[in-house]
Amino acid sequence: MAKLPRKALMHYIDASFSDNTAQNWAPTWFLIGKDVEDMSVELNSDTEQTTNILDETTTTDNGYKPTISVDTYKANPSDDDFYDKIVDIMMNRKTGDASKTTILEVIVEDTSDSSHSAWIEDVIVKPNSYGGPTGAISIPYTISFDGNRKAGTVALSSAKPPVPTFTATT
Repeated sequence: MAKLPRKALMHYIDASFSDNTAQNWAPTWFLIGKDVEDMSVELNSDTEQTTNILDETTTTDNGYKPTISVDTYKANPSDDDFYDKIVDIMMNRKTGDASKTTILEVIVEDTSDSSHSAWIEDVIVKPNSYGGPTGAISIPYTISFDGNRKAGTVALSSAKPPVPTFTATT
């Protein structure tokens, strides 16, 4: 098997910013990537080491506090719901549940398969600044993972960009 290309790891945001626990949840998936040259999930592992008086070291694993920095988002009204929501959060200084949504992470290991490994999780989306140099309005933002992670699979449509349909693993 060949190394996976970067495009095999896809991140979608539910641009409707709706509650993913609702019975009739119908996300509007926005694929992050246009104008983005480099993006990683920073896991921000949280561990502590202490050494007692017997010179024994203990490590406490407090888990992870993952984040994604999207530093190159260019304001684009054709991004529909996502653009409208990020501008609303930014210009109205929204906090709490008003900036909470769902992320969908997909790994496409084999393009001939119709089902791909996927995970959803609650996230907080916060613009870091707005403006920037000439050319386009930049709105860099940070996605902070907020728990409620669920594994599953995704089927991708043949549309450009592909539209995912997530099915949770039971």
